[in-house]
Amino acid sequence: MNKKTIEIINVMSLRGPNIWTYRPVIEAWVDIGDLEDSPSNTIPGFYERLTNWLPGLIEHRCGIGERGGFLQRLREGTWPAHIMEHVMIELQNLAGVQTGFGKARSTSKRGVYKVTVRARYEQVSRVALQAACDLVMAAIEDREFDVAATVESMRDLAEAVALGPSTANIVDAATDRGIPHIRLNDGNLVQFGYGRRSRRIWTAETDQTSAIAEGISSEKDLTKSLLSSCGVPVPEGRIVRDPHDAWEAAEDIGLPVVVKPSDANHGRGVSMDLNTQQEVEAAFRLADEEGSDVMVERFVRGDEHRLLIVGGKLVAATKGEIATVTGDGVSTITELINSQINTDPRRGEHEDFPLSLITYEEDPTVLLVLERQGYTPDSVPPAGKTVLIQSRGNLAFDCTDDVHPEVAAAASLAARIVGLDIAGVDLVAENISRPLKEQGGAIVEVNAGPGLLMHLKPASGKPRPVGQAIVNHLFPQADNGRIPIVGVTGSHGKTMVAQLVATMLRMRGANVGLACSNGLFLRERRMDKNDCANWPAARRVLMNRVVEAAVLENSHRAILTEGLAYDRCLVGVVTNLDPEGRLPDLYIEDADQMANVARTQVDIVLPEGVAVLNAADTRVADMARLCDGSVIFFSVSPDAAPLAAHRGNGGRAVFVRDGQIVLAAGKDEVPLVRLDRLTGAGLDKRAHVLENILAAVGAGWALGIDADFLMAAVETFGYGSAA
Repeated sequence: MNKKTIEIINVMSLRGPNIWTYRPVIEAWVDIGDLEDSPSNTIPGFYERLTNWLPGLIEHRCGIGERGGFLQRLREGTWPAHIMEHVMIELQNLAGVQTGFGKARSTSKRGVYKVTVRARYEQVSRVALQAACDLVMAAIEDREFDVAATVESMRDLAEAVALGPSTANIVDAATDRGIPHIRLNDGNLVQFGYGRRSRRIWTAETDQTSAIAEGISSEKDLTKSLLSSCGVPVPEGRIVRDPHDAWEAAEDIGLPVVVKPSDANHGRGVSMDLNTQQEVEAAFRLADEEGSDVMVERFVRGDEHRLLIVGGKLVAATKGEIATVTGDGVSTITELINSQINTDPRRGEHEDFPLSLITYEEDPTVLLVLERQGYTPDSVPPAGKTVLIQSRGNLAFDCTDDVHPEVAAAASLAARIVGLDIAGVDLVAENISRPLKEQGGAIVEVNAGPGLLMHLKPASGKPRPVGQAIVNHLFPQADNGRIPIVGVTGSHGKTMVAQLVATMLRMRGANVGLACSNGLFLRERRMDKNDCANWPAARRVLMNRVVEAAVLENSHRAILTEGLAYDRCLVGVVTNLDPEGRLPDLYIEDADQMANVARTQVDIVLPEGVAVLNAADTRVADMARLCDGSVIFFSVSPDAAPLAAHRGNGGRAVFVRDGQIVLAAGKDEVPLVRLDRLTGAGLDKRAHVLENILAAVGAGWALGIDADFLMAAVETFGYGSAA
């Protein structure tokens, strides 16, 4: 039977380092059936249809390594699985999820391929996979395919599941510093670092942002009172009960005044420069609709500014500008807003835009501003007449370099008084380059969780590295948020090695998290009795803020089906490789392919880290060349060729000589413990246990554990209960 179709038979999400790359990927098994006999150059019109739908494919370099490389492969003839890889990448790029990595590799079964593509957001990548399959089949069968609708749907999904731009900027800054991160929910709650050294953010709030400080900042009257008592200039004002009380307050304070909600957010319900009882009472009703107390305060002349304070330092500042339209004698004010203001490419509905669209629903104060000028939305102003639409707002014009040091100091003081480590300080001044007191300027609000987009994508001026500032605030330059992680893999003995290394760390006094085949352990306490040599269990360890060191066992199957739970490790151990080992259900057919799986553990060793490798296993020993850090070889025999050569170059090794476990660095040898003291190990009947002990000792040595602790752990370990 002719089967010229593409079937996706399996999809796996590899959420950490894997056999393909350091990054999360989607791995799909694709059966192209009889299309194995139909490369792209044999299908009439296929090239033209595909490139017409996706002209951006010309940028794909493919294995040829130059622009247009993939199109060359298309013309020469390549297969649907490979084409799906590139279509999947291009669709994600068009949807705003930048992706560059992809692989397509055949398996031992004819027509079945593994297609792997970088997955920044798993949900988007899964949709892209199916869309790529459908698009390629449509191009093969000369059917219609709506690329624009597909991309738009993917873009909507990406916006729903992606980190917000502010959070993403902070994550990128952390990545640049080599600080790992874990997304803790579907929103913007992110953990940086691992275990006890981890920190957390929720957009622009951190685990140092106290609930008390946040509560104070939301109470504008309380904030003003605290700032005033510390000498920070603030506008006089008070909370009012009703429209009549608002007018009385305005008379007491002196006109003009501002009326606003006590927890004003994004300028909603804020009315300024009010001079009459009618204006004040109308503004009260508008502010009252926001659902909080209403404040009346002195109107401060000047422009509105937002200063971002991080860790007591000014990081960025923006200035607001008024919004106006000019009449043409024909168009209504609503039409003028849409044609003269909302057409600005910097304005949009999504948070990626530095300026918002102006609508009456989003900003009802526009109606009050118009009313004060004698207009309604349907009014047609005379040609050449300038009409004010927004008197303040639009805080998207960078002015960081203009801020006077005294103004920056006042904003920093305001943030400290409220108690915020990250604060958006709103102030009004006619000239931000002069001290506030000289010009009657004042700080009007101190906000927790300030928006960052105005500083990242200002409507004019330089973008500011606010994400970098927040990361540096959380992690001083010497801190990368990492705890010691020991990753252990191999065909046999890895559980015992992991448990023995955890014992060594516990003896040194560390709070150790251990995830292995025998369960999940926190110090001596067994938290889970199930097999925990997997990604979810390892993540539980790394998210636990008590854990000071982690020992994580990784089976070959877990690496292939889940990826590793951590980006890098301080110590990576490979115990051995069974020459007969196979995972045929995962298309791992021989020992060389199995070695390619195990090498993942070595690939992610940090430059300052150590790979601990079995010198008696040729395939394992050969992984030494892949390690970014240094290597410690272990072997029962000191004469294993890789070990001897390594020592000749001054390298470290662990082996047995004269009935003793020996630590060697170059030519220097230090006995650690006699084998006859390991009474419970049963070395006479379980020869493999000795290799496990040597591997664990090598890992402990790599961690800098003192010889006394290594010896005590080896002598007292419960070998009878270990795998």
